[in-house]
Amino acid sequence: MRVLLSAYDSRGGVEPLLGLAVRLRELGAEVRVCAPPDEEFAKRLAVVGVEMVPTGRSVRDLVTGKTPPSPGGVPRRAAELVAAFHDNVTVAAEGCDVLVATGLVPAVAGVKSVAEKLGIRYVYASYQPVSLPSPHHPPMPRPGRPLPPDVTDNRVLWDRDAQDAQAVFGEAINTHRASIGLPALDNVRDHVFTDRPWLATDPVLAPWQQPADLDVVQTGAWVLPDERPLPAELVEFLDAGTPPVYVGFGSIPVRDPEDVARVAIEAIRAQGRRVLLSRGWADLALIDDQEDCFVVGEVNHQALFRRVAAVVHHGGAGTTTTATWAGAPQVVVPQGADQPYFAGRVADLGIGAAHDGPTSTTESLAAALGTALTPDTRARASAVADTFRTDGAAVAARLLLDAVGGALPAMPEGLDPR
Repeated sequence: MRVLLSAYDSRGGVEPLLGLAVRLRELGAEVRVCAPPDEEFAKRLAVVGVEMVPTGRSVRDLVTGKTPPSPGGVPRRAAELVAAFHDNVTVAAEGCDVLVATGLVPAVAGVKSVAEKLGIRYVYASYQPVSLPSPHHPPMPRPGRPLPPDVTDNRVLWDRDAQDAQAVFGEAINTHRASIGLPALDNVRDHVFTDRPWLATDPVLAPWQQPADLDVVQTGAWVLPDERPLPAELVEFLDAGTPPVYVGFGSIPVRDPEDVARVAIEAIRAQGRRVLLSRGWADLALIDDQEDCFVVGEVNHQALFRRVAAVVHHGGAGTTTTATWAGAPQVVVPQGADQPYFAGRVADLGIGAAHDGPTSTTESLAAALGTALTPDTRARASAVADTFRTDGAAVAARLLLDAVGGALPAMPEGLDPR
């Protein structure tokens, strides 16, 4: 079996594909990954020996503003993504049995068009339930298109979301489809999602609620144990005192990095704790040279989060999943997209605190830390970590094998992906 995995996303959207790729190879499949040409993505895939096909522009350069805005704005970038993913996937998918796509709608639409043209099975996967239409939650607001405050019916809001997606991406996607001999679409969102999308989330952290119109297949989160050792200097800092509080915003370019770092460090120090600051794409930096603070770059979060007192982060699916798996208390300062949802889940599960809004003050962050650093929160985070399903990627790999008629290994007990 040959499988092509595709994502146009930040680090948290590409990392799960490593787990799925490895589990697929264990079942004898050949795997390739189409992903943005960012160096850190290529390095991570190289570690597990999976071939990467660089596709589209650097996500980091786009997010951090290093790539100037294109003259046509969003429609122009959407057209570029559709074409790039269609062209690269067409070549990379030669002999493939299944295409799995996740990430931005235009990129996924490019993959879906290849599946249609070549007659290859196609699966859309999401890393958060709130991106999938459901009567139980509203859609995430699309850029420049806030949800109408006077509408509370989720079905009405999802209908509007389909219209918004069509308005933003429809012309670019349909123009490309016409150029390759495919019919136009009047609902690009539902076309790329399909009526049976996969949900790659832990069922305790981010469950899918029934009843719903979609036949969602929840596989569990696609995680892969990270065996990389922590840097010697970091281990020395960790060993030199009590567990620090980690602060990092991953791929999010916060508005004022200096102020974010200052507020975080002052709030953590007010709790009598040491500070571990992650640079991330925001390029956070220390505010002084005191010995109670340390700054890190790219490290093994699975190992690190098991050694910290709490994790302060933006609430992306990847970081929230890793911190939950590690049993680390969390403070989520959501910046947008799916992050308010994960902030709410952390608070509802009692494994941390949800900060009110994207901008924190020393006082507001200290108050949230006061909740996260209690013994009760630590005990609850540990208990939830004990329920975390680590076999999501294996479940997904088995389902893909089954979809092409391969011999299906036994499904892990207690998980019904349907």
